[in-house]
Amino acid sequence: MYNMEQYDDEIDYMHQEDDWDRDLLLDPAWEKQQRKTFTAWCNSHLRKAGTQIENIEEDFRDGLKLMLLLEVISGERLAKPERGKMRVHKISNVNKALDFITGKGVKLVSIGAEEIVDGNAKMTLGMIWTIILRFAIQDISVEETSAKEGLLLWCQRKTAPYKNVNIQNFHISWKDGLGFCALIHRHRPELIDYGKLRKDDPMTNLNTAFDVAEKYLDIPKMLDAEDIISTLRPDEKAVMTYVSCYYHAFSGKQKAETAANRICKVLAVNQENEQLMEDYEKLASDLLEWIRRTIPWLENRMPENTMQAMQQKLEDFRDYRRLHKPPKVQEKCQLEINFNTLQTKLRLSNRPAFMPSEGKMVSDINNAWGNLEGAEKGYEEWLLNEIRRLERLDHLAEKFRQKAAIHEAWTEGKEEMLQKHDYETASLSEIKALLKKHEAFESDLAAHQDRVEQIAAIAQELNELDYYDSPSVNARCQRICDQWDALGAMTQKRSEALQRTEKLLETIDQLYLEFAKRAAPFNNWMEGAMEDLQDTFIVHTIEEIQGLSTAHEQFKATLPEADKERQAILGIHNEIAKIVQTYHVNMAGTNPYTTINPQEINAKWDKVRQLVPQRDQALIEEHARQQNNERLRRQFANQANVIGPWIQAKMEEIGRISIEMHGTLEDQLTHLRQYEKSIVNYKPKIDQLEGDHQLIQEALIFDNKHTNYTMEHIRVGWEQLLTTIARTINEIENQILTRDAKGITQEQLNEYRASFNHFDRKRSGIMDAEDFKTCLISVGYNLGENEFSRIMSIVDPNRMGIVTFQAFIDFMSRETADTDTADQVMASFKVLAGDKNYILADELLRELPPDQAEYCMARMAPYTGPDAVPGALDYMSFSTALYGESDL
Repeated sequence: MYNMEQYDDEIDYMHQEDDWDRDLLLDPAWEKQQRKTFTAWCNSHLRKAGTQIENIEEDFRDGLKLMLLLEVISGERLAKPERGKMRVHKISNVNKALDFITGKGVKLVSIGAEEIVDGNAKMTLGMIWTIILRFAIQDISVEETSAKEGLLLWCQRKTAPYKNVNIQNFHISWKDGLGFCALIHRHRPELIDYGKLRKDDPMTNLNTAFDVAEKYLDIPKMLDAEDIISTLRPDEKAVMTYVSCYYHAFSGKQKAETAANRICKVLAVNQENEQLMEDYEKLASDLLEWIRRTIPWLENRMPENTMQAMQQKLEDFRDYRRLHKPPKVQEKCQLEINFNTLQTKLRLSNRPAFMPSEGKMVSDINNAWGNLEGAEKGYEEWLLNEIRRLERLDHLAEKFRQKAAIHEAWTEGKEEMLQKHDYETASLSEIKALLKKHEAFESDLAAHQDRVEQIAAIAQELNELDYYDSPSVNARCQRICDQWDALGAMTQKRSEALQRTEKLLETIDQLYLEFAKRAAPFNNWMEGAMEDLQDTFIVHTIEEIQGLSTAHEQFKATLPEADKERQAILGIHNEIAKIVQTYHVNMAGTNPYTTINPQEINAKWDKVRQLVPQRDQALIEEHARQQNNERLRRQFANQANVIGPWIQAKMEEIGRISIEMHGTLEDQLTHLRQYEKSIVNYKPKIDQLEGDHQLIQEALIFDNKHTNYTMEHIRVGWEQLLTTIARTINEIENQILTRDAKGITQEQLNEYRASFNHFDRKRSGIMDAEDFKTCLISVGYNLGENEFSRIMSIVDPNRMGIVTFQAFIDFMSRETADTDTADQVMASFKVLAGDKNYILADELLRELPPDQAEYCMARMAPYTGPDAVPGALDYMSFSTALYGESDL
């Protein structure tokens, strides 16, 4: 005897819900279905061995066909059977079959060889069911489920697209036959016209499925349509056995399709690889041919004689670089990409590596491309050198013409000027001027020496470079050189004559020069002094005006030395007058070195002395104004430096009060109102600071180094302080209203505040959505996305992504409080109305306080039901309106 118990958690088909229920075999309809199904199932395998059974409990008694069945379905050889006809031989054969079953991990309970040999129908059917479970159902696996659950999930997945098919089990879900038809149509749609089937014709549906399965799918007919329809609940094991045959039939077809797909995939990969090889060969041939044609063009070094022709060559080369080469660079890159992609695909598909035709390897193309770029680089260098050479020639020729023209224009009239004798009748100043003028000319002549040398050098270079117009260049250069030598000789002669005359008037000339040298800077000093003394100034601090005063005092200290310089300059002028009078020198002109005269110097000196006391007075007045401004700054800063921190401290204290839980809400409200009163009493200090700020603005003071606070900072802080204390008081009042309206105790309120403060990680008095979600989870909410979105729409109706403490209290109190509903109020009115669907005014006045009765009568609509009487009121619509479910 063998024990049949659950032996392993992994074998689901042996779970208790699938155990052989021997009591159910007492139902003749079920036993008939199981006999037919199990017999057909056994014959579907035994026919492979050329035999079959007729009577399931009789034909397995000797154990021979039982062993043969196990060998067919397992593909294994069992122990050699006993061929004797005695009972002991039969028991031995059956025991060998049972041993084989237990060897497959199945423990049998209450099934022994003697019962099988004795033809016990219940034991025999139970044994066959165990074999079906083990060899036909256990190995079914669908999405991590196996055996019965896997088979059921497979049926559900395959029949999901079909209307009127809802597979939930292996009995009544199959009675209408649509499940069997859907399985066949899903895999072989050509066998059944599913659209013509009707759910109310199960006989046709079942016969259609069974006939098609037997004829086209090689699934024997294991059930009769009449048996299934006539049975209230078809036998689960018979249906499960039949459905497993569908699973194995279609899974075999799927394997064939998978094999065909694998072959198609391999062929597609091969075809794709061959196409890539052909593309590579063509692209490589085209690219190499283009390189072969291009290199000779780049190696042509035949120069052109004109700049225009060479520029055309350069433009052609630029077109090559801009238009012709880039697509080829792309082709080369694509060629390498295609080659690497092809080799990768061949390697991944276990194909031999691709070997291009001779001369078309990637390295061959790279070598050819390198030769192309080498020729390209040399061609570009040659083009640029030729263009530079032609540019150099054109530039030199133009430069020669320009310098020659400039030189010729400069020499025009110079010979006539050098041959004049104007110095013989000139005055002292004229002699001096002529001498200086001649010195300047000599300097100019020396400077032009470089230009003459450059002209000669350019002409020489043009000759060396074989310039086509060299003869005219040489002739012009020779004329310039001859004229240059003549000018040099005449310049020397005139210089000697002027120097002889110069010594006669040296003294006067030196005095004129000294006067000019000393008068000019002194005149500039006086003009600068007048400008500084009259310059307006804008200062903002004591330090700035003190700096101006110090600079002015330093200037006044320099006045005595300046007066001495003035007198010395005037002395030089007096000495010149004395010499002119003594030697009767012709002084027709003025001082050639300056336009400044003694009268102008004296006038400006008088102006400077007049402006000094005016500047003194202006500095004194500004110093007094800046002292007053500094006083105003310090006065404002002393108050602002106290008020600013005071406001900040009060803001922080209010923040702490709003999140702490000291005392009852009434205590907190009283404390806050006292706090508000003390803040309001501080207003005179703000007003005083406003007055000081007004004085600062009137004085046009724009900065204050004594404080970091501005009046705008103080105003904003004060307004925020008043707003914060008012909002905090309002929040406490709302909390009191919420507590009283919803019956929240102080302990609950403290608990809400503690929870809120704990999850308010930023200590800002609000929670963001994530903090709120964490809070809800901590108190036991099992939140999905939809549920959390619903809650957020309640606590954050404005969708700001935050939750205030008031909203938190409202939500928590709503979740925990036992509040009235519209239905409860409606039921209460019905009691007052004597179970009528309406209520009368007299009944309201009799049952309710007068004010509340009047409130109801004023808002209740007339009742219009079929049982209405005069004066009837509709308390139902009134009740729903109270809770916002309709309009009052």
